[in-house]
Amino acid sequence: MTASREELCTVWRKSTRSTGQGGNCVELADGRDAVSLRDSKRPADGRVVVSRVVLRALFDGVRG
Repeated sequence: MTASREELCTVWRKSTRSTGQGGNCVELADGRDAVSLRDSKRPADGRVVVSRVVLRALFDGVRG
């Protein structure tokens, strides 16, 4: 599989809650129209891509 141009330019940011001690970590990458999320411990396993509206709703739901 060949990486797309957008994938080659993707900059992943690790969660500020990451401790570096093997806990649950999430990375985010901003895209033009969406945001990608992946497990920082297993980045090759894929990503979930959602719109910014969906991500905001997820964060609002988690915060309660």
